[in-house]
Amino acid sequence: MNGILKKYRLLVLIAGTLWFASCSDFLDESDPSNFTVENYFTKPEHARSSVNAIYANMRKIMESGFGGADWSMTEFATGQAATDLGQAVNSYFVKDLKNTSDNSYGLRYWQFYYKGIANANLSIAKIPGITMDAVEAKRLMGEAYFLRAWYYFNLVRLFGNIPLVTEPTSLQSEQLRPSQANPEEVYKLIVDDLTTAEASGLPWTDPSGKVSLGAVKSLLAKVYLTMAGYPLQKGSTYYDLAAKKAEEVIDSKQFKLFASYDDLHNPAKKNIEENIFMIQYKTQIIPGTWQGFIIPYNKNISAYSDEMAGIYATVDFVKSYDPADLRTKEKQFFFTKFTNQSDRNQEVALGGYFIYKHFDITAQTTTANSDLNWPVIRYADVLLIYAEASNEAGAPTAKAFDALNGTRLRAQLPALSGLSKDQFRTEVLKERWYELCFENVTWFDMVRLRKGFNTATKQFDDYVGHKFSYGPVITARELLFPIPTVEIRNNTNLKQNTGY
Repeated sequence: MNGILKKYRLLVLIAGTLWFASCSDFLDESDPSNFTVENYFTKPEHARSSVNAIYANMRKIMESGFGGADWSMTEFATGQAATDLGQAVNSYFVKDLKNTSDNSYGLRYWQFYYKGIANANLSIAKIPGITMDAVEAKRLMGEAYFLRAWYYFNLVRLFGNIPLVTEPTSLQSEQLRPSQANPEEVYKLIVDDLTTAEASGLPWTDPSGKVSLGAVKSLLAKVYLTMAGYPLQKGSTYYDLAAKKAEEVIDSKQFKLFASYDDLHNPAKKNIEENIFMIQYKTQIIPGTWQGFIIPYNKNISAYSDEMAGIYATVDFVKSYDPADLRTKEKQFFFTKFTNQSDRNQEVALGGYFIYKHFDITAQTTTANSDLNWPVIRYADVLLIYAEASNEAGAPTAKAFDALNGTRLRAQLPALSGLSKDQFRTEVLKERWYELCFENVTWFDMVRLRKGFNTATKQFDDYVGHKFSYGPVITARELLFPIPTVEIRNNTNLKQNTGY
């Protein structure tokens, strides 16, 4: 933690405050080097830019290159992802269950998410002191509370016992080397922050990509679902809370599933309909950098000069889908062939199942400058949260079947009915695995459920002892990622997770 906070300066907060919906609004001729915490938070526009800065660290984990991609860490941990990018050694450490605390993926999660939390803490502390419209101030605070909760929700699930810092921290602060809090304390803060955000007057939707009421309620449903499972095991009461919060999102009628999977990677569909909350990008300003990472190595199909084969689906995972499932058809969720960059009439076999659901067609074929956002919360996830949680809180209802069947029918699979509680549970979990793959969801599901999906039997094994289709076997240590070595070295109050 010390390694993060020493680097924290207001200049970092002010940098990157462009909001893509109206970039010119945030071009300021003032010299940023003249700003201090004391003189910066004086105007309404300072409040807006300080909150914009909280979002920025969400993008850092998405950076991708020949050294790998931090976001791929939780995908390789599922056993459902493959790679041909030999120099990205951190990918192999996670994929082969030989991870160490020196893995830079985990370090960047820790550092950048705590920087996001530091920015949130500063906004939450300083915005109330700015003379400005009270309604706007309350909404800005709602965004800040949501984002702090989002960062903590990810960190507590990744690392377990983590420092809980809720106030701005300087080199003189007692919390410069904080102790670890137990997960119960962290989840309490997360729920409190989201409950505050829920009451902050945010609109149900926000097509510019800022936090909306829909995003708040959806994340709260996901948090309650996680608290119902491991490690807190709060059970039926929290499944019921998750179901009710997801139901509020469903009943709002503000969101809907896309009719076509093409819309999942259509820049025109950013932040609307199925896309409840996303990490924001803008072509020619801050383009997404994962496009080269998800295409096959040196097949000459892309306008990108760097074709990395950094991540793609294992054959066993794709073959475990129902053969009739539309998601496995060519250029739906995956693709196995594409045209040659030099001659679009020539088709190239790719040699694997690459990820089409994140494929920016325009960037890949012409511009090499992606305009796609990254999905954080989709309406499909909310439907499946409702289906699972309502079943666990009681029994499968007609509305739960409707929620489950929503994504199934889009995949051209038959609607399910008449299942027992156990049968329904299995089907909804399969649907989560198949629908939400490669969106940084599956590993978190595995840990909260203590289950791994067996692609051979198409059933769920116990997490500890679950064998990946290519050989490695999960042990108890893989319930968490290791706390980065440098953080433990700089803060002796931190204790490493078991097994690392």
